[in-house]
Amino acid sequence: MTPMTSSTPPPTESLPRWARVALGVLVAVALGLTFLAYLNPHLAVDLANRLWACF
Repeated sequence: MTPMTSSTPPPTESLPRWARVALGVLVAVALGLTFLAYLNPHLAVDLANRLWACF
């Protein structure tokens, strides 16, 4: 029996290294900005009010 080989590379190897680093930085910045936004209590209350108004 012959071993099965895959012709497609694993997902982590499909992007160049610089693209993976850029994507990681972009995700980290987006998460950081989201966490910083929630430090403003007015934003948290406004978002809660908008969500509650949907019901």
